[in-house]
Amino acid sequence: MADNDNRKDRQEPRSDLAAVLAAKAATLDENRPDALAKRKKTGHWTARRNIEALLDSESFQEYGQLARPAFKLRDGAADGLVMGIGTVSGQSVAVAAYDYTVHAGTQATINHTKTDRLFHVVENLRLPLIFWTEGGGWRPHENNISPRDFEETFAMMAKLSGQVPTLGIVAGRCFAGNANVAGLCDTLIATRKAALGMAGPPLVESALGIKLTPEELGPPEVHEAAGAIDILVEDEAEAVEVAKLYLSYFRQDNPPGEEPDVMALRDVVPENPRRAYDVRKVINGIADVGSVLELRPQFGRAAVTSLIRVGGRPTGVLANQPMYLAGAMDSPACDKLARFIQLCDAHDIPMLYLCDTPGLMVGPEVEATALVRHSSRILTAAVNATTPFMTVVLRKAYGLGYYMMGSLPVNPSLLVAWPTAEFGAMGLEGAVKITHKQELDAIADQKARLQRERELADEIRARNTALEVAGRFEYDDVIDPSETRAAVLKFLKSLPPVPLRTGRKRTIDNW
Repeated sequence: MADNDNRKDRQEPRSDLAAVLAAKAATLDENRPDALAKRKKTGHWTARRNIEALLDSESFQEYGQLARPAFKLRDGAADGLVMGIGTVSGQSVAVAAYDYTVHAGTQATINHTKTDRLFHVVENLRLPLIFWTEGGGWRPHENNISPRDFEETFAMMAKLSGQVPTLGIVAGRCFAGNANVAGLCDTLIATRKAALGMAGPPLVESALGIKLTPEELGPPEVHEAAGAIDILVEDEAEAVEVAKLYLSYFRQDNPPGEEPDVMALRDVVPENPRRAYDVRKVINGIADVGSVLELRPQFGRAAVTSLIRVGGRPTGVLANQPMYLAGAMDSPACDKLARFIQLCDAHDIPMLYLCDTPGLMVGPEVEATALVRHSSRILTAAVNATTPFMTVVLRKAYGLGYYMMGSLPVNPSLLVAWPTAEFGAMGLEGAVKITHKQELDAIADQKARLQRERELADEIRARNTALEVAGRFEYDDVIDPSETRAAVLKFLKSLPPVPLRTGRKRTIDNW
């Protein structure tokens, strides 16, 4: 009591509390001017600034702020990992960010222990996880006490697959173990300043004799085209905004959004069935304005996969893209679609298939990519998914491509078509060349033969229009394109409540 009485101000902390407060304050950005200067020089945000920008004000509960490196190294604030829980628009989340100003964001004995702790909290509370993964892998200063035989970070990150949404953000250099964490996330955002790779420049030089900068070794454009990066953004500010949008698809209480121009959908598909169009116009004509988030746009370009909201309700869209390969499905497109189905199914996001495909891609080059196996991934994912979906046939519904893109055997909750839909067991021109081979071979003039092929194909097409197929009850309905959004809303409103889960429904393939 005497100690308390000697304090001039009753609010002044006594010595033990003062020591704790001083230690915490030392980890904050404003008290680490050298660290801030480093980030400013490279044009990057600090770990704490990224977290602060994402979370609701005053909602951050930090874990392990007082942690220090296992060895006495200079400037080891929080041992290079800022982490904790908070809220984003009221939604509870977990966050973690390697601090590149602490020994290049490297992973180490203590910060591995921290991630292990956070991942168990994430699993127990079923919190979405957002992880800024910039860093250089294992910290070489601690080679003699490597915890890899007992730390859980990578195994726990893999275990979270399908249990909670996991989102990685790469805004700078990210290699080795840090890149492994990034690759274990459901979805990965990267900025244009990102550099990503499983082995950094020193190891590449040692193994291959090639000297490269991190940016030369793993630039974001390479990873975007290869499919490793789901979303490429300009900078960290945009990454935070995209992260907030991404989280909105994993909550059910979003307010209804602004309705798009639905009448524009009537003119998206050209009257000429041989002309291409951008299926993104269809997606934009269905989704709430500003709610479309496309994943892997530069990979598997014959397909488009987007998360959207319709009347505030989260929905995953899988669409063929007539602008690339006429919508024919090659191995990358099949991989992209299959993984997206798994993502939606794992987190109970209803799906919308938009079908316009002449079928699977053909030829020796695509067969050399193991299309036989890759195409099968879509059916395996779709048939074993339990999340409801509906299908809209926009135009071509041919062969196995249609079978995989939400046909009746895959069991859509609703199957509708636009008036422009056309059905076939295979591409109509190909079917004509097989069934009318003798007749066509007898026509010597090439132009005349081509004209006859088109006439015969048009005859088959006339027997397989949307109206004709609906007359055979192979579609549930043929709808006005402008009513597509309304049909999707009715479908979404018909769904039962998402069941509460205490365990994982399924894992999500990292590829």
